[in-house]
Amino acid sequence: MSTLNKGKEILHVAEAVSNEKGLSRDIIFEAIEAALASAARRRHPGEIDTRVAIDRKTGDYEAFRRWEVIADDPEEAELESEDRQIRLTEARQIKPEIEVGEFIEEHMEPPEFGRIAAQAAKQVIVQRVREAERAQVVEAYADRVGELVSGMVKRLERGGIYIDLGENAEAFVPSRHTIPGENVRINDRIRGYLYEVRPEQRGPQLFVSRTLPELLVELFKIEVPEIGQGLIEIKGAARDAGRRAKIAVHALDPRTDPIGACVGMRGSRVQAVSNELAGERIDIILWDDNPAQFVINAMAPAEVSSIIVDEDSKAMDVAVEEANLSQAIGRGGQNVRLAGELTGWDLNVMTVEDAEAKSEEESRGVLQMFVDKLDV
Repeated sequence: MSTLNKGKEILHVAEAVSNEKGLSRDIIFEAIEAALASAARRRHPGEIDTRVAIDRKTGDYEAFRRWEVIADDPEEAELESEDRQIRLTEARQIKPEIEVGEFIEEHMEPPEFGRIAAQAAKQVIVQRVREAERAQVVEAYADRVGELVSGMVKRLERGGIYIDLGENAEAFVPSRHTIPGENVRINDRIRGYLYEVRPEQRGPQLFVSRTLPELLVELFKIEVPEIGQGLIEIKGAARDAGRRAKIAVHALDPRTDPIGACVGMRGSRVQAVSNELAGERIDIILWDDNPAQFVINAMAPAEVSSIIVDEDSKAMDVAVEEANLSQAIGRGGQNVRLAGELTGWDLNVMTVEDAEAKSEEESRGVLQMFVDKLDV
């Protein structure tokens, strides 16, 4: 094949693959150069290093054998292979201004862009295309961490769920971020919270959660337009994924009912969020800048009789009537745990009688300490 025809063939391959995969021609040219360089190395008995340079306009190419320049001092750099390395002093006899880390090159006969080289080029191109596509996915989603993403369930594995987001992007929901007991099937469309983008050579790069409280917040932002309008603010959320959640809301406009807006007409808004989260029961709590009142609100539906606040340990004793104790604690401690996570306080729930007894005991303790100090 003539040089002209070889050049035309390379240009044709680069153009076709670039159009098919939506990648720049430079990526394709680099893949072909790598494949031709590999073909040139295989023709030589030693473990040489080679480079191929393709003219981007004509498709013509040249091949070079090259040696990396290393320091003269053996303690600084060990000469691992005379086929691929050369000492600085010897290199400067060929090219006086060369430095360590650069390369001495000499022309060599270029390999034919024939069937073998084309096959090798195809393998390299496939690999480079895959790498480029993965890099494009990372670039496209790097600024979207903290957002909702939506896609079709692609496959289910023991370690988690793979979601097809479209445009060659695939997200992974690790098993610890899946909702316990949720029945997910192939081709189901689900939403998730993108919590991490991690560049990897293989495996998942986009990591999505179905259990983080942030997902609950983002879903309410979609369902409740008043949040986007700046009338309502979400102050926090806590979840026992798939079972129960609490979300704290605050009206920035005094004319707006934040709880009513989040519940929606006949519960339509909160129900839409609940349906997205496998039927998760959601308590909408009115936020208050008074921590004690905020805790009282967060303990709903249980009624709180009294609260004792310990600012130093950021803890509160929450007293309820004995009839309300089980409701205040919740199944497996769920209600008090979510209220504590939502408010940021350690909550100790007890009956009114126990609270009074504890208070009396503490009072006696303080009195005794006072007496001891006075040595009465």
